Amino acid sequence: MLEVLNHPMITHKLTLMRKKETGTKDFRENLNEIAELMAYEVCRDLPLRPIDIETPMGPCTGYELAKPVVIVPILRAGIGLLDGIRRLVPTAKVGFIGLYRDEETLEPHEYFAKFPKDLDQAIVMVVDPMLATGGSAIDAITMVKARGAKQIKLVCLVGAPEGVKAMQKAHPDVDIYLAALDDHLNEIGYIVPGLGDAGDRIFGTK
Repeated sequence: MLEVLNHPMITHKLTLMRKKETGTKDFRENLNEIAELMAYEVCRDLPLRPIDIETPMGPCTGYELAKPVVIVPILRAGIGLLDGIRRLVPTAKVGFIGLYRDEETLEPHEYFAKFPKDLDQAIVMVVDPMLATGGSAIDAITMVKARGAKQIKLVCLVGAPEGVKAMQKAHPDVDIYLAALDDHLNEIGYIVPGLGDAGDRIFGTK
């Protein structure tokens, strides 16, 4: 499933982020706010289980999340989405995955990976601001699946049709959530119109 989240506040804040004159502080703050807005929709179908509680007026059957949530940012830019999602799901655990690609073989390699236990029991959200060619997301999800994850959602800010198509082919069982689906990739693999290099703009390393 592909879902592009059409919400006025997401669109407004994303427009601010796209502007080339937007500085690191405003870029990062808007990213956090969009992540929280997106999380509301991404979590819409999380399973619940009944729980007996006592209110000030007496007993009641309430509902709580039936499965743990694990957020997995793809380093480094994925960290920019982490705080916003955790504001909505403060009990979420966090894993991290860092990848580099061998320049000769083009094979992906982990340079860092740390995950909570029991990924097979969790709803796993793999997060990265940009879904461009789809290569990093595909590799990260492959590696998360290898550790037992079964229910996976990919959450990105901006996607390109090429990356979406590649993801759907490689992992048809993974739901994709975007704040915007842009036009195309340019000759060097950047999303157009996009917002530039998200990692550089988040951390001020441009």
